Amino acid sequence: MAHFRFLTAGESHGPALTALLEGIPAGLRLDLEKINRDLARRQQGYGRGGRMKIETDKAEILSGVRFGETIGSPITIQVRNKDFANWTDRMAAFGDPAGEKVTAARPGHADLVGVKKYDREDIRDILERSSARETTMRVAAGAVAKQFLAALGIEISSRVLNIGGVRADADKRQGNEGSELNCRDAEAEERMKTKIREAKEAGDTLGGVFEVTVTGAPVGLGSHIQWDMRLDARLAAAMTSIQAIKGVEFGEGFGYAELPGSLAHDEMFFDEAGHIVRKTNHAGGLEGGMTNGEPIVIRAVMKPIPTLMKPLHSVDIATKQPVLASKERSDVCAVSAASVVGEAMTALTIAAAVTEKFGCDAMGDLLHVMADYHGRLQKQD
Repeated sequence: MAHFRFLTAGESHGPALTALLEGIPAGLRLDLEKINRDLARRQQGYGRGGRMKIETDKAEILSGVRFGETIGSPITIQVRNKDFANWTDRMAAFGDPAGEKVTAARPGHADLVGVKKYDREDIRDILERSSARETTMRVAAGAVAKQFLAALGIEISSRVLNIGGVRADADKRQGNEGSELNCRDAEAEERMKTKIREAKEAGDTLGGVFEVTVTGAPVGLGSHIQWDMRLDARLAAAMTSIQAIKGVEFGEGFGYAELPGSLAHDEMFFDEAGHIVRKTNHAGGLEGGMTNGEPIVIRAVMKPIPTLMKPLHSVDIATKQPVLASKERSDVCAVSAASVVGEAMTALTIAAAVTEKFGCDAMGDLLHVMADYHGRLQKQD
């Protein structure tokens, strides 16, 4: 079968955004509404900006699916940018440049480094692609990967744990349905909203922490054999590839620094049926770069968005003078949106690990191979 991979293309205010996903076996029934539902989840959330009022992202499948079922060829997904109608002259592929150039770089963004690296005079050439609008297509591709994994009994979910220093009760893993911040703690969510309102009034932004959990992943995804085959390394890379993510941890994560070895590891026991069980999950489902059968638990921290309505001090790359950073339409807080992107990147990484381990060009073959593998593991217990 084809190597599992995906690419995205498109600019924030261009005509459309595109994802190309390769390696999904033939025979997977796809639900377009589930893709659109995740796209809507990415757009929603308390603290989102004006752009979300313009766009209503809907996926168009251009290839790789026939009559609702994957056929083994690359899947092309497109989302059209409604706002392109207001940017046609400024974002034209051909013609004369229209409008003023963006020359006031924003601290914390790709602006200054990008124009230096790519030898550009207009920061818009950089900010259009570095914008988190690109994650639209990660979520679309990730929604396909989530349906693929669900067919194999693997489920992925997320929740927000901290916004601007307001912490949710980590023990509350269920409830608060319809949360605007993807937070399971209703009381903490109200305090988070207050914090977001205060930041907006001050022209400021907020970051936070979200958690992604994977259940049902079989033992042995990933490998200890080489550094780049370790699944935790790949998941960490996937998470930190998301715009504004600055740190990742698994299981106890940085909490390990405060634990002695006697309390840090997940002891193993035999249950009444003679199967190996663990009473804790400090490792977050990963040992030696491989899944160990426990839930995979990943947390990521998102820095405050670098576009502020009360801009920070910066420099003008054209005049070489000190200025205040440029302002683009932006969010006050996008941690809840980032949690949905985190689900997508996790799904795409786990899906790649599944296809690497089990291969198979067709879903029926894959399910059969996985059933044999699970049967062997049960005999070893």
